[in-house]
Amino acid sequence: MAHLELSFELAELDPERAEAACFGHGALSVTLSDARDDAVLEPRPGEVRLWPRTRLQALFAAESADAALIAALASELRLEPRQLHARAVVDRVWEREWLKDFHAMRFGRRLWVCPRHETVTQAGAVVVRLDPGLAFGTGSHPSTALCLDWLDAAALDGRQVIDYGCGSGVLAVAALKLGASRAYAFDIDPQALLATRQNAADNGVAERLQLCERGAQLPRGCDVLLANILSEILINMAEVLAPLVTRGGWALLAGLLPTQEREVAAVYSAWFDMQRHAQRDGWVALHGQRH
Repeated sequence: MAHLELSFELAELDPERAEAACFGHGALSVTLSDARDDAVLEPRPGEVRLWPRTRLQALFAAESADAALIAALASELRLEPRQLHARAVVDRVWEREWLKDFHAMRFGRRLWVCPRHETVTQAGAVVVRLDPGLAFGTGSHPSTALCLDWLDAAALDGRQVIDYGCGSGVLAVAALKLGASRAYAFDIDPQALLATRQNAADNGVAERLQLCERGAQLPRGCDVLLANILSEILINMAEVLAPLVTRGGWALLAGLLPTQEREVAAVYSAWFDMQRHAQRDGWVALHGQRH
């Protein structure tokens, strides 16, 4: 059965009001997307950021596909009917359809992040099985990719790792599959902890992963700290995060713009010999050994 999709640019419209209007007229789903290919930085906890030009797409049942619906919705939103673009959408298995453009990605020499619908055949590959979900982190973001590259080259055998701001848990799971003995994952978002638990189970490393609902549960004396988060949080949490790493251990700090690199490095240099690990697509990762 076909569905009707109505889409329009938000412009000055309030997104919550526009979304409510669509649902009020029977929409089955509402999606916000980038109308112009603009970058949006990762939001702070609890913050919602939209693109400078945002398009709303509302999906309606086939029986709702008539001119009266378009006219009524346009009237409520104070738009001209011609501003609403209508198209028929063929029914598909939507929960898998959106994954078709997500493919296996290699990081460094041997580490791969691979969706369930693909297979990695490279000899000696270390594969993290992961589909995109509700928590941030698949490796497609340059900042996450920098962290995965670093992990591939790191000496992790027998090491204990902290993944602070774990999102999907991709860094913790990758560390465990690369030989870490134990990983501790923390995030303020309960959905992230659920995603991390599931991804660890799917990769057979759940018994070596400990989820931490509070930062106070993170142990001191770990060998590696992974923190792919906002620079503001890294700076504010430095006196808490740095002591978690044993002398000789490593910190990998990511989620930074080049303009933020110097300040973050200066703060953490009180505990670590900080250096730039790499830069990719406008994002920077720092690493340093605890002295």
